[in-house]
Amino acid sequence: MVLPVVLVIAVLVLYPLAQGVFFTLTDINESSIANPVLDRPATYEWVGLRNYLTVLSGDASYGAFWATLLRTVVWTASCVLLHYGIGLGLAVLLNRQVAGRAVYRVLLILPWAVPAFISAFAWKYMFNAQYGIINQVLRALGLPDPVWLGQSNWALVAVVIVNVWLGVPFMMVSLLGGLQSIPADLYEAAEVDGATPWQRFRHVTLPGLRSVSSTVVLLGVIWTFNMFAVVYLITGQNPSTRLLITYAFERFFSGASRDYAVASTYGVLILSVLLVFASGYRRALRRQGEVW
Repeated sequence: MVLPVVLVIAVLVLYPLAQGVFFTLTDINESSIANPVLDRPATYEWVGLRNYLTVLSGDASYGAFWATLLRTVVWTASCVLLHYGIGLGLAVLLNRQVAGRAVYRVLLILPWAVPAFISAFAWKYMFNAQYGIINQVLRALGLPDPVWLGQSNWALVAVVIVNVWLGVPFMMVSLLGGLQSIPADLYEAAEVDGATPWQRFRHVTLPGLRSVSSTVVLLGVIWTFNMFAVVYLITGQNPSTRLLITYAFERFFSGASRDYAVASTYGVLILSVLLVFASGYRRALRRQGEVW
């Protein structure tokens, strides 16, 4: 009974992963990969760890790895913190008996239901420096109207805003489910003991959400760290919003040579960073008594 599962994992996970790791140890690119259509055999060579050493040196011609990693961490932390904070706030509000609660829930889930590329193009137009509604509102209020999608930190702010808009519904729905699983008796007991709303939130709500929060935060970090569509569709090959995943795409699909080896090296390094994070995160949760 285990054999089919092992075969599926081997075909869908292990083989592509092993292929990618193998590419990182070669100098494979568009001109050296085998091409059956042109009857061209593979001519790439084994280079050992040279790709890793080149990328980790931080050379700007190979994507300035450390600066790009720092920008990716800032992007991920900003998005996940805002996802969680706003999602939790909305979940707490919608967990109460308010008029039209079902309508609010549907409206707040809409960004999640819209395809990401449609949202990206809509936001790209809204961030247009000259015609976008955001700058028109800022100008009407007498505020500075930045060039959102230029080569500056405003571009990173813009894609963070879009990704937060897209990601909050998932957090809200997940945390709302967690809130509804907390027994009402706990709140009643805390209220009888004279606990203030803040004390009930801190000592009943947050502990009750711990297992849900730990899962959604981990998923949020992994998804956001590897978020490609929002960043690339809105800003393209903009150095100010270059993340590890977008640079890997640039090396793989852009340029005349299509450097598969360096792109694969970035892919393996991204996987390594996420594995280290997940391992540390799991240990931290275990120290807090979470079974995970």
